[in-house]
Amino acid sequence: MDWLNYHHLLYFWTVAREGTISAAGARLGLAQPTISSQLRVLERQLGQDLFVRQGRRLKLSEFGAVVYRYADEIFTLGEELQQAIRGHGPGRAHPLHVGVADVVPKLIVYHLLVPAFQLEDTVRLVCSEGKVADLLAELALHKLDVVIADTPSQADSSFRVYNHLLGESGVTVFAVPKLATRLRRNFPASLDGAPFLLPTRNTALRRDLQRWLDDHDLHPRTVAEFEDSALLKACGQAGLGAFAGPSAIADAITRQYNVRAVGELPGIGEQFYAISGERRLHNPAVVAITEAARKTLFG
Repeated sequence: MDWLNYHHLLYFWTVAREGTISAAGARLGLAQPTISSQLRVLERQLGQDLFVRQGRRLKLSEFGAVVYRYADEIFTLGEELQQAIRGHGPGRAHPLHVGVADVVPKLIVYHLLVPAFQLEDTVRLVCSEGKVADLLAELALHKLDVVIADTPSQADSSFRVYNHLLGESGVTVFAVPKLATRLRRNFPASLDGAPFLLPTRNTALRRDLQRWLDDHDLHPRTVAEFEDSALLKACGQAGLGAFAGPSAIADAITRQYNVRAVGELPGIGEQFYAISGERRLHNPAVVAITEAARKTLFG
């Protein structure tokens, strides 16, 4: 193929975004048969199927996902060009697609991502949150540049992933000032019977916390369990109970949630990983994230 018909690519890009040919036709003002025929022409030119059908909707094939990423950048760049021509567009921003495991504390994620915005080249961040398995599937389809998680990937599939350890943080117990003052006396034994907010059992922190508490024969009173770490901390801010969080961001937690650090739990830590499809990282923004994490955040 010596050239690419960008009208065909636009039809493909719109169908991928809208999910159905009828919806794409409505957006483009074209009849469904027109779009269908042009998609078939594009697939013949590229030599592979771009979609697989799931019920009434179309899902990108693995090859289609790669083409979509290029198409998305092409048409995003076109929009930026139009803005620049009108005289108020910024320079081109490099997209960075990051998947974040929903169990990773949001404050940790924020501190991890900040270095990407300090690069000389502008970065346009697209951040997705979800279960690790779902995010790894997106990584396999090249929809994500990196996944941030609290455990290394154990994925057993044809798509090989690589775990890059960002660092390890101790675990600190936090509480509102009145409760923190009480718990500091004879800590950590004071946790026995104390009101406590816990992450759900599908998290690495919960498993490590439970093991540590059992080993020390401590039995806090579980007030509530949360999958969302930000909601857990908000309830801790309301005084519902003490909670555990990464020592690496202890200052940020105390400032944002108006709580006090009770003490660090000896012998327990949280690890955080950047998971990518490449053994050696090349994306400048991902490199900046990993280097800053190792040298500063967890250093």
